Amino acid sequence: MTEPDTATSTLQDRLGRPFRDLRISVTDRCNFRCTYCMPEEVFGERYRFLPKSDLLTFEEIARVARILIGLGARKIRLTGGEPLVRHEIERLVAQLAALDGLDDLAMTTNGFLLGQRAEALRDAGLKRVTVSLDSLDDATFWRMNGGKASVAQVLEGIAAAQRAGLTPIKVNAVVQRGVNDHALVDLARFCRERGYIARFIEYMDVGNLNGWRREDVVPAAEIVARIDAALPLEPIPSNYPGEVASRFRFRDGSGEIGVIASVTQPFCGSCTRLRLSPEGQLYTCLFGTRGTDLRGPLRAGAPDDALAALVSGVWRARTDRYSEMRASVRTPREKVEMYHIGG
Repeated sequence: MTEPDTATSTLQDRLGRPFRDLRISVTDRCNFRCTYCMPEEVFGERYRFLPKSDLLTFEEIARVARILIGLGARKIRLTGGEPLVRHEIERLVAQLAALDGLDDLAMTTNGFLLGQRAEALRDAGLKRVTVSLDSLDDATFWRMNGGKASVAQVLEGIAAAQRAGLTPIKVNAVVQRGVNDHALVDLARFCRERGYIARFIEYMDVGNLNGWRREDVVPAAEIVARIDAALPLEPIPSNYPGEVASRFRFRDGSGEIGVIASVTQPFCGSCTRLRLSPEGQLYTCLFGTRGTDLRGPLRAGAPDDALAALVSGVWRARTDRYSEMRASVRTPREKVEMYHIGG
Protein backbone atom coordinates (compact mmCIF):
# COMPACT_ATOMS: atom_id res chain seq x y z
CA MET A 1 0.00 0.00 0.00
CA THR A 2 1.40 3.39 -0.96
CA GLU A 3 1.37 5.91 1.84
CA PRO A 4 1.27 9.66 1.22
CA ASP A 5 4.19 11.85 2.21
CA THR A 6 2.60 13.65 5.13
CA ALA A 7 5.59 15.94 5.46
CA THR A 8 4.67 17.59 2.15
CA SER A 9 0.87 17.56 2.56
CA THR A 10 -0.44 21.08 1.99
CA LEU A 11 -3.74 20.82 3.89
CA GLN A 12 -2.97 20.99 7.60
CA ASP A 13 -5.04 21.92 10.63
CA ARG A 14 -4.12 24.47 13.29
CA LEU A 15 -2.02 21.89 15.13
CA GLY A 16 -0.05 20.97 12.01
CA ARG A 17 -1.86 17.68 11.38
CA PRO A 18 -2.24 16.72 7.70
CA PHE A 19 -5.46 15.42 6.19
CA ARG A 20 -5.19 11.91 4.76
CA ASP A 21 -8.07 9.67 5.95
CA LEU A 22 -11.80 9.77 5.26
CA ARG A 23 -14.34 7.68 7.14
CA ILE A 24 -17.75 7.49 5.50
CA SER A 25 -20.76 6.38 7.54
CA VAL A 26 -23.27 5.18 4.97
CA THR A 27 -26.19 4.57 7.33
CA ASP A 28 -27.25 5.23 10.91
CA ARG A 29 -29.00 1.84 11.07
CA CYS A 30 -27.58 -1.36 12.49
CA ASN A 31 -28.83 -4.91 13.00
CA PHE A 32 -27.00 -5.17 16.36
CA ARG A 33 -27.69 -3.32 19.60
CA CYS A 34 -24.25 -3.26 21.20
CA THR A 35 -24.36 -1.88 24.70
CA TYR A 36 -21.41 0.49 24.16
CA CYS A 37 -22.84 1.95 20.95
CA MET A 38 -26.60 1.48 20.37
CA PRO A 39 -28.12 0.14 23.62
CA GLU A 40 -31.48 -1.59 23.10
CA GLU A 41 -33.22 0.50 25.75
CA VAL A 42 -32.61 3.61 23.63
CA PHE A 43 -32.60 2.22 20.09
CA GLY A 44 -35.66 -0.01 20.32
CA GLU A 45 -38.35 -0.71 17.75
CA ARG A 46 -39.81 2.78 18.05
CA TYR A 47 -36.54 4.61 17.50
CA ARG A 48 -36.73 6.82 14.41
CA PHE A 49 -33.71 6.58 12.18
CA LEU A 50 -32.96 8.93 9.29
CA PRO A 51 -35.42 8.71 6.39
CA LYS A 52 -33.94 7.52 3.11
CA SER A 53 -34.35 10.95 1.53
CA ASP A 54 -31.99 12.45 4.13
CA LEU A 55 -29.16 10.05 3.32
CA LEU A 56 -26.52 11.07 0.84
CA THR A 57 -26.92 9.14 -2.39
CA PHE A 58 -24.06 6.97 -3.58
CA GLU A 59 -23.35 9.52 -6.30
CA GLU A 60 -23.18 12.33 -3.73
CA ILE A 61 -20.86 10.29 -1.51
CA ALA A 62 -18.59 9.47 -4.45
CA ARG A 63 -18.46 13.12 -5.45
CA VAL A 64 -17.47 14.21 -1.96
CA ALA A 65 -14.86 11.44 -1.86
CA ARG A 66 -13.39 12.54 -5.19
CA ILE A 67 -13.09 16.13 -3.97
CA LEU A 68 -11.50 15.05 -0.69
CA ILE A 69 -9.01 12.81 -2.48
CA GLY A 70 -8.00 15.97 -4.30
CA LEU A 71 -7.38 17.56 -0.90
CA GLY A 72 -5.14 14.75 0.33
CA ALA A 73 -7.30 11.77 1.34
CA ARG A 74 -5.58 8.50 0.49
CA LYS A 75 -7.58 6.04 2.58
CA ILE A 76 -11.35 5.59 2.76
CA ARG A 77 -13.13 3.39 5.26
CA LEU A 78 -16.86 2.65 5.00
CA THR A 79 -18.64 2.44 8.34
CA GLY A 80 -22.08 2.90 9.86
CA GLY A 81 -24.16 1.96 11.74
CA GLU A 82 -23.67 -1.30 9.92
CA PRO A 83 -22.65 -0.54 6.31
CA LEU A 84 -23.92 -3.86 4.94
CA VAL A 85 -27.54 -2.97 5.78
CA ARG A 86 -27.34 -0.17 3.20
CA HIS A 87 -29.02 -1.51 0.07
CA GLU A 88 -26.67 -2.18 -2.85
CA ILE A 89 -23.59 -1.00 -0.94
CA GLU A 90 -21.47 -2.83 -3.54
CA ARG A 91 -22.47 -0.14 -6.03
CA LEU A 92 -20.92 2.55 -3.84
CA VAL A 93 -17.80 0.43 -3.35
CA ALA A 94 -17.39 0.22 -7.13
CA GLN A 95 -17.78 3.98 -7.53
CA LEU A 96 -15.18 4.69 -4.85
CA ALA A 97 -12.75 2.05 -6.09
CA ALA A 98 -12.73 3.74 -9.49
CA LEU A 99 -11.52 7.08 -8.12
CA ASP A 100 -8.00 8.12 -9.07
CA GLY A 101 -5.56 8.73 -6.24
CA LEU A 102 -7.12 6.38 -3.68
CA ASP A 103 -4.64 3.95 -2.13
CA ASP A 104 -6.88 1.97 0.20
CA LEU A 105 -10.60 1.19 0.45
CA ALA A 106 -11.74 -0.73 3.53
CA MET A 107 -14.87 -1.43 5.55
CA THR A 108 -15.70 -1.94 9.21
CA THR A 109 -18.61 -4.33 9.73
CA ASN A 110 -20.16 -6.49 12.43
CA GLY A 111 -19.79 -9.42 10.03
CA PHE A 112 -23.34 -10.73 10.30
CA LEU A 113 -24.11 -10.21 6.59
CA LEU A 114 -20.55 -10.62 5.38
CA GLY A 115 -20.85 -14.29 4.49
CA GLN A 116 -23.29 -13.56 1.67
CA ARG A 117 -21.61 -10.34 0.50
CA ALA A 118 -17.84 -10.88 0.71
CA GLU A 119 -17.26 -11.95 -2.89
CA ALA A 120 -19.44 -9.18 -4.31
CA LEU A 121 -17.62 -6.61 -2.22
CA ARG A 122 -14.26 -7.89 -3.44
CA ASP A 123 -15.43 -7.87 -7.04
CA ALA A 124 -16.61 -4.27 -6.60
CA GLY A 125 -13.15 -3.23 -5.45
CA LEU A 126 -13.11 -3.43 -1.66
CA LYS A 127 -9.60 -4.20 -0.43
CA ARG A 128 -10.06 -5.42 3.15
CA VAL A 129 -12.40 -5.60 6.13
CA THR A 130 -12.30 -5.08 9.86
CA VAL A 131 -14.87 -7.14 11.76
CA SER A 132 -16.17 -6.32 15.24
CA LEU A 133 -16.19 -9.34 17.55
CA ASP A 134 -16.07 -8.53 21.25
CA SER A 135 -15.86 -12.08 22.58
CA LEU A 136 -15.61 -15.70 21.47
CA ASP A 137 -17.86 -16.68 24.36
CA ASP A 138 -21.39 -16.88 23.03
CA ALA A 139 -23.11 -15.77 26.23
CA THR A 140 -20.84 -12.75 26.58
CA PHE A 141 -21.10 -11.81 22.92
CA TRP A 142 -24.88 -12.24 22.94
CA ARG A 143 -25.16 -9.92 25.94
CA MET A 144 -22.87 -7.30 24.39
CA ASN A 145 -24.63 -7.19 21.00
CA GLY A 146 -28.14 -6.98 22.41
CA GLY A 147 -29.07 -10.58 21.67
CA LYS A 148 -28.85 -10.17 17.90
CA ALA A 149 -26.22 -12.70 16.81
CA SER A 150 -24.11 -15.66 17.85
CA VAL A 151 -20.35 -15.87 17.58
CA ALA A 152 -20.69 -18.56 14.92
CA GLN A 153 -22.62 -16.24 12.61
CA VAL A 154 -19.89 -13.63 12.73
CA LEU A 155 -17.14 -16.21 12.31
CA GLU A 156 -18.85 -17.42 9.14
CA GLY A 157 -18.62 -13.89 7.77
CA ILE A 158 -14.95 -13.60 8.69
CA ALA A 159 -14.16 -16.92 7.01
CA ALA A 160 -15.98 -15.80 3.86
CA ALA A 161 -13.98 -12.57 3.82
CA GLN A 162 -10.77 -14.55 4.12
CA ARG A 163 -11.77 -16.81 1.22
CA ALA A 164 -12.60 -13.73 -0.85
CA GLY A 165 -9.18 -12.21 -0.19
CA LEU A 166 -10.39 -9.20 1.82
CA THR A 167 -7.20 -9.31 3.82
CA PRO A 168 -5.47 -8.64 6.12
CA ILE A 169 -8.53 -9.17 8.31
CA LYS A 170 -8.62 -7.24 11.55
CA VAL A 171 -10.89 -8.29 14.41
CA ASN A 172 -11.91 -5.46 16.73
CA ALA A 173 -12.92 -6.03 20.35
CA VAL A 174 -14.07 -3.25 22.68
CA VAL A 175 -12.77 -4.26 26.12
CA GLN A 176 -14.91 -3.60 29.20
CA ARG A 177 -13.81 -4.55 32.69
CA GLY A 178 -15.96 -7.26 34.20
CA VAL A 179 -17.71 -7.89 30.87
CA ASN A 180 -15.31 -9.45 28.37
CA ASP A 181 -11.82 -8.74 29.68
CA HIS A 182 -11.49 -12.28 31.05
CA ALA A 183 -11.13 -13.66 27.51
CA LEU A 184 -8.48 -11.40 25.97
CA VAL A 185 -5.95 -14.20 25.59
CA ASP A 186 -8.50 -16.51 24.00
CA LEU A 187 -9.30 -13.98 21.29
CA ALA A 188 -5.63 -13.17 20.70
CA ARG A 189 -4.79 -16.85 20.35
CA PHE A 190 -7.76 -17.52 18.07
CA CYS A 191 -6.77 -14.72 15.70
CA ARG A 192 -3.10 -15.71 15.74
CA GLU A 193 -3.94 -19.26 14.73
CA ARG A 194 -6.00 -18.06 11.74
CA GLY A 195 -3.86 -15.22 10.50
CA TYR A 196 -6.17 -12.43 11.67
CA ILE A 197 -5.00 -9.31 13.50
CA ALA A 198 -6.78 -8.91 16.83
CA ARG A 199 -7.22 -5.30 17.88
CA PHE A 200 -8.25 -4.48 21.43
CA ILE A 201 -9.97 -1.13 21.95
CA GLU A 202 -10.23 0.70 25.24
CA TYR A 203 -13.87 1.33 26.13
CA MET A 204 -14.46 4.97 25.14
CA ASP A 205 -16.92 7.68 26.13
CA VAL A 206 -18.19 8.10 22.59
CA GLY A 207 -21.60 9.74 22.40
CA ASN A 208 -23.88 10.26 25.38
CA LEU A 209 -25.85 7.04 25.80
CA ASN A 210 -23.51 4.15 26.60
CA GLY A 211 -23.16 4.69 30.35
CA TRP A 212 -19.38 5.09 30.17
CA ARG A 213 -17.42 5.06 33.40
CA ARG A 214 -13.67 5.40 33.71
CA GLU A 215 -13.52 2.42 36.07
CA ASP A 216 -14.88 0.19 33.30
CA VAL A 217 -11.85 0.91 31.11
CA VAL A 218 -9.14 -1.76 30.92
CA PRO A 219 -5.97 0.23 30.14
CA ALA A 220 -3.98 -0.74 27.08
CA ALA A 221 -0.92 -1.47 29.21
CA GLU A 222 -2.93 -4.02 31.18
CA ILE A 223 -4.33 -5.58 28.01
CA VAL A 224 -0.84 -6.01 26.59
CA ALA A 225 0.53 -7.37 29.88
CA ARG A 226 -2.20 -10.00 30.15
CA ILE A 227 -1.67 -11.24 26.61
CA ASP A 228 2.12 -11.04 26.89
CA ALA A 229 2.05 -13.30 29.96
CA ALA A 230 0.52 -16.09 27.88
CA LEU A 231 1.68 -15.21 24.38
CA PRO A 232 4.92 -13.20 24.58
CA LEU A 233 4.84 -9.93 22.65
CA GLU A 234 7.22 -7.23 21.51
CA PRO A 235 6.39 -3.75 20.16
CA ILE A 236 6.79 -2.98 16.47
CA PRO A 237 6.65 0.32 14.56
CA SER A 238 3.49 1.78 13.07
CA ASN A 239 2.67 0.98 9.47
CA TYR A 240 2.22 4.67 8.64
CA PRO A 241 2.01 8.10 10.31
CA GLY A 242 -1.28 8.56 12.15
CA GLU A 243 -2.03 4.86 12.68
CA VAL A 244 -4.29 4.63 15.73
CA ALA A 245 -3.30 1.16 16.93
CA SER A 246 -0.10 0.48 18.79
CA ARG A 247 1.30 -2.70 17.25
CA PHE A 248 2.83 -5.73 18.95
CA ARG A 249 4.04 -8.93 17.32
CA PHE A 250 4.22 -12.35 18.87
CA ARG A 251 7.81 -13.14 19.67
CA ASP A 252 7.54 -16.49 17.92
CA GLY A 253 6.83 -14.67 14.66
CA SER A 254 3.25 -15.94 14.31
CA GLY A 255 1.43 -12.66 13.80
CA GLU A 256 0.53 -9.47 15.64
CA ILE A 257 -2.08 -7.63 17.67
CA GLY A 258 -3.03 -3.98 17.92
CA VAL A 259 -4.20 -1.94 20.89
CA ILE A 260 -6.19 1.29 20.53
CA ALA A 261 -5.69 3.38 23.66
CA SER A 262 -7.73 6.52 23.14
CA VAL A 263 -8.40 6.88 26.87
CA THR A 264 -5.05 6.16 28.56
CA GLN A 265 -2.63 6.95 25.71
CA PRO A 266 -4.36 9.54 23.48
CA PHE A 267 -3.11 9.87 19.92
CA CYS A 268 -4.82 13.13 19.00
CA GLY A 269 -1.51 14.64 17.97
CA SER A 270 -1.30 12.37 14.94
CA CYS A 271 -5.00 12.23 13.96
CA THR A 272 -5.47 12.70 10.22
CA ARG A 273 -9.20 11.86 9.88
CA LEU A 274 -12.36 13.48 8.62
CA ARG A 275 -15.71 11.73 9.11
CA LEU A 276 -18.75 12.02 6.85
CA SER A 277 -22.12 11.18 8.41
CA PRO A 278 -24.96 9.47 6.52
CA GLU A 279 -26.83 12.75 5.97
CA GLY A 280 -23.75 14.66 4.86
CA GLN A 281 -22.39 16.27 8.00
CA LEU A 282 -18.60 16.53 8.11
CA TYR A 283 -17.03 15.90 11.54
CA THR A 284 -13.44 16.58 12.50
CA CYS A 285 -13.39 14.29 15.56
CA LEU A 286 -14.98 11.07 16.80
CA PHE A 287 -15.98 13.05 19.90
CA GLY A 288 -17.27 16.05 17.94
CA THR A 289 -20.30 18.04 19.00
CA ARG A 290 -21.47 19.31 15.65
CA GLY A 291 -20.65 18.87 12.00
CA THR A 292 -20.48 21.01 8.87
CA ASP A 293 -23.29 20.51 6.38
CA LEU A 294 -22.22 19.31 2.94
CA ARG A 295 -25.58 17.94 1.78
CA GLY A 296 -27.10 21.42 1.52
CA PRO A 297 -24.42 22.82 -0.78
CA LEU A 298 -24.32 19.55 -2.75
CA ARG A 299 -28.03 19.63 -3.48
CA ALA A 300 -28.01 23.39 -4.09
CA GLY A 301 -25.62 22.86 -7.00
CA ALA A 302 -22.36 24.05 -5.45
CA PRO A 303 -19.40 23.50 -7.80
CA ASP A 304 -16.48 21.29 -6.85
CA ASP A 305 -14.16 24.19 -6.07
CA ALA A 306 -16.67 25.69 -3.63
CA LEU A 307 -17.06 22.36 -1.85
CA ALA A 308 -13.29 21.92 -1.74
CA ALA A 309 -12.90 25.39 -0.25
CA LEU A 310 -15.54 24.61 2.38
CA VAL A 311 -13.80 21.40 3.45
CA SER A 312 -10.37 23.04 3.38
CA GLY A 313 -11.62 25.77 5.68
CA VAL A 314 -13.03 23.21 8.11
CA TRP A 315 -9.74 21.29 8.27
CA ARG A 316 -7.55 24.39 8.56
CA ALA A 317 -9.64 25.60 11.50
CA ARG A 318 -9.49 22.22 13.25
CA THR A 319 -8.16 22.12 16.83
CA ASP A 320 -9.84 18.93 18.13
CA ARG A 321 -7.95 16.93 20.75
CA TYR A 322 -10.68 15.69 23.07
CA SER A 323 -8.91 12.53 24.20
CA GLU A 324 -5.92 14.54 25.36
CA MET A 325 -8.21 16.89 27.29
CA ARG A 326 -10.68 14.29 28.64
CA ALA A 327 -9.36 14.41 32.20
CA SER A 328 -9.79 18.19 32.37
CA VAL A 329 -13.36 18.22 31.02
CA ARG A 330 -15.37 18.89 34.18
CA THR A 331 -18.82 19.19 32.61
CA PRO A 332 -19.92 16.38 30.27
CA ARG A 333 -20.62 17.72 26.81
CA GLU A 334 -23.00 16.52 24.14
CA LYS A 335 -21.15 14.44 21.55
CA VAL A 336 -22.20 12.86 18.29
CA GLU A 337 -23.08 9.17 18.72
CA MET A 338 -20.58 6.59 17.46
CA TYR A 339 -23.15 4.72 15.38
CA HIS A 340 -23.71 7.94 13.44
CA ILE A 341 -20.13 8.55 12.29
CA GLY A 342 -18.44 5.18 12.72
CA GLY A 343 -15.84 4.05 15.23
